[in-house]
Amino acid sequence: MKKYISAILALAALSGAAFAQSVKESDFGKTKDGVAVKEFTLKNKKGMCVKVITYGAIIRELWAPDRDGKMADVVLGFDNIEDYETKSPYFGAVVGRYGNRIGGAKFSIDGREYNLPKNNGEACLHGGNVGFDKKVWNAKSSTTVDAAVLTLTVLSPDGDQGFPGNLNATVIYTLNNRNELVVEYKATTDAPTVCNLTNHTYFNLAGAGNGNILNHELTIDADKFTVVDSGLIPTGELRDVSGTPFDFRKPKTIGSRIEFDYEQLKVGKGYDHNFVFSKKPGDFGFGIRLYEPNSGRQMTVFTQEPGVQFYCGNVLESPTGKNMKKYHYRYGLALETQHFPDSPNQKDFPSTLLRPGDIYSTVTVFKFDAQ
Repeated sequence: MKKYISAILALAALSGAAFAQSVKESDFGKTKDGVAVKEFTLKNKKGMCVKVITYGAIIRELWAPDRDGKMADVVLGFDNIEDYETKSPYFGAVVGRYGNRIGGAKFSIDGREYNLPKNNGEACLHGGNVGFDKKVWNAKSSTTVDAAVLTLTVLSPDGDQGFPGNLNATVIYTLNNRNELVVEYKATTDAPTVCNLTNHTYFNLAGAGNGNILNHELTIDADKFTVVDSGLIPTGELRDVSGTPFDFRKPKTIGSRIEFDYEQLKVGKGYDHNFVFSKKPGDFGFGIRLYEPNSGRQMTVFTQEPGVQFYCGNVLESPTGKNMKKYHYRYGLALETQHFPDSPNQKDFPSTLLRPGDIYSTVTVFKFDAQ
């Protein structure tokens, strides 16, 4: 798998100009503060297309083929910047500095405590009130012999939302000709801090706005999941999925057990939990497969991350999305590859500590095909 990552990144490093794949830049309006937002359209030679805006490094559209070759946009989102600023539940965004929740909205490094905004009950969620999802990123595009590439960068200054250190973050989206969207995250800091970046795209492989996701078949290569309390903060228990509605080691439809009388489903109002991959943390390998039987669309996820937050739209409040379609209850699901929630306060969880001189680096690949 390491050779696989190296091959992907080597191809992304080769620049060129006259390839079948392309990247086009256009305007996407201005934020309420007057900052210009750009949209980049990445296309490969097979017709797959991904649109990304610089606000939040958001994946706004992702067009993938069904079993008959028909393309559909399979991610939830909005048609204008105003909606992203005022009513988005993190649609398509890169979230950070710390994706997911930090309990008590505080953590300590080397004996010093840092306090963060409480924007989700008593917790800090997705980096605080103004996380990476609400920043306008710098962007640079290119094409290679195999792919269309978009590199986005942002500086989170020391003290941003209470986090220590100047953090320079980079996200690279690479759409290659194998219908893979490769997402590479990098970050460096000048002071000890915590970092846990992920993407919060809501998927519906039947097409955005085309019904709920309960018929999707899901496989997660995870033997355990992190048990949470009433505030969705991990208790520290890693529970075996055997004999529970959280066992997705073999394909199961999402709706088949979501209403079971099981305390963790009640706490999350459905699935809103971190699953612990069976592979060794840091190793790149298979993690997830999502399949929609009517269209035949399939998404397979490979990652270096130790876990994935599976969230199935339990509190979607029917916003009007792209093309005036309403996104109702459970019309989309998120699969956020990441380190575990509240890791800074859980000594037995994989560490999210980043120190000066170290490089935060992780890759997740979303591969699309049809059956």
